[in-house]
Amino acid sequence: MAVPVAFFGLFFAYPVTAIVGRGLKAGGDWQFGRIGDVLARPDILDVLWFTTWQALASTALTLLIALPGAYVFARFDFPGKQLLRAVVTVPFVLPTVVVGTAFLALLGRGGLLDELWGVRLDTTVWAILLAHVFFNYAVVVRTVGGLWSQLDPRQEEAARVLGAGRFAAFRRVTLPALGPAVAAAALMVFLFTFTSFGVVQILGGPAYSTLEVEIYRQTAQLLDLPTAAVLTLVQFAAVGAILAVHAATVRRRERALKLVDPGQTSRRPRGPGQWALLGGVLLTALLLILLPLGVLVERSFDGAGGSGGYGFGYYRALRSAGSGGSSTFLVPPLEAVGNSLRYALVATLIALVVGGLAAAALTRRAGRLVRGFDALLMLPLGVSAVTVGFGFLITLDEPPLDLRTSWILVPLAQALVGVPFVVRTMLPVLRAVDDRLREAAAVLGASPLRAWREVDLPLVRRAVLVAAGFAFAVSLGEFGATVFIARPDNPTLPVAVARLLGRSGELNYGQAMALSTILMLVCAVSLLLLERIRTDRSGEF
Repeated sequence: MAVPVAFFGLFFAYPVTAIVGRGLKAGGDWQFGRIGDVLARPDILDVLWFTTWQALASTALTLLIALPGAYVFARFDFPGKQLLRAVVTVPFVLPTVVVGTAFLALLGRGGLLDELWGVRLDTTVWAILLAHVFFNYAVVVRTVGGLWSQLDPRQEEAARVLGAGRFAAFRRVTLPALGPAVAAAALMVFLFTFTSFGVVQILGGPAYSTLEVEIYRQTAQLLDLPTAAVLTLVQFAAVGAILAVHAATVRRRERALKLVDPGQTSRRPRGPGQWALLGGVLLTALLLILLPLGVLVERSFDGAGGSGGYGFGYYRALRSAGSGGSSTFLVPPLEAVGNSLRYALVATLIALVVGGLAAAALTRRAGRLVRGFDALLMLPLGVSAVTVGFGFLITLDEPPLDLRTSWILVPLAQALVGVPFVVRTMLPVLRAVDDRLREAAAVLGASPLRAWREVDLPLVRRAVLVAAGFAFAVSLGEFGATVFIARPDNPTLPVAVARLLGRSGELNYGQAMALSTILMLVCAVSLLLLERIRTDRSGEF
């Protein structure tokens, strides 16, 4: 456990503590009165209120739209089911910049709805809510649907034989069993939307600001570290509370139920009602998931070369810096592809080492301290990435860790986000390995290293590949911290997209669509490969 503790202490706790300290210290003394002063400001209260209510609305809307999909994937067997499961999961691994760009192409100025009916939803809260549903649909389908597929349907059938109606049987038998999974999914959706950054920044405009966006604005634009520090503490406290409740719901789900093989619970739809439900879920996937991505791809070709037709003009423009008189980049934007792939590969390796060691330690130890460390590993998913990125700049600037000009800074920040996915993917598989196998290997004279290589590795190899895929995808799309620490001559794909969207002109907009399409395809291919090697026991994600 020493390596994961050292990694998180040095590259997470230290930068966050340092940035908070700079904001709340004056003359070497802590100025805790600043907390009350900041939280009493009307503009900050508006930010807190918007952050909370949009997260609640996003969570409720996601559950409303995604729960029918969870039921369909759990109980129905139909052609293309595995492909559809992969398709609805693609948004979850997409960078938030790509999600924002896709909905901008659909709902924004000059977007599909604007062209067809003159309707624009960008800079409205509806665009933010729809993008959040798009992003988190898979969280509900995977979490709730995964458990629903393992509940024995004969329990509900027995209740109906005893005279209960369909709804009463569901309410009294199935719903209590699903409750912890629904609560866990809702908490995760709330966490991701509460800390939303890229989606709100691109679609919300200056009128809407979550805590994460406001931390970025106070830090990067206004240089108001005291306000940023207070907002970081507020977000940290909220995320800690959410993760504590989530851990409790997960433990309840693991202890309370006896599960069956998912292959025994699914069957082909029967009757017009079930076929209509399947059709509704397919239509939802088409409109909510495929349509925004399809429009994104279409806009990356639309009007290329100024001819009004389709071509590769925007993609060709990515090969040169300063296309069309723009000075957005010091290097051709296409170089961001190679930069992102190299950074993501290094970040994946770091995440696998740190996350694998952490998962192994959590498997072999128990107690409150271990459970606390387990929760600590999830904090980078919710704590302000902006704070982490800015903290890197002000802490890792002196020997022996003067990394401000080093390329490794970006993979380190990306690995912080990848480690939780590695742990959550590998932990259930490692816990399923029978300790008696290791004991038998030791009795036969195998060293601990050989026992791990001969016993554990063959059983967890598939989970390691899945964990690597998830870590690679989320590292590729990390934006909040990377926007601070990526050098102008080595931008990543999300940073390049954000820069292009921040400049006016059709060529910049088209190049942003082209880069977003490339990033989307890389993430989608990674996920489709994961689905081919994934097993039902390959973790919680």
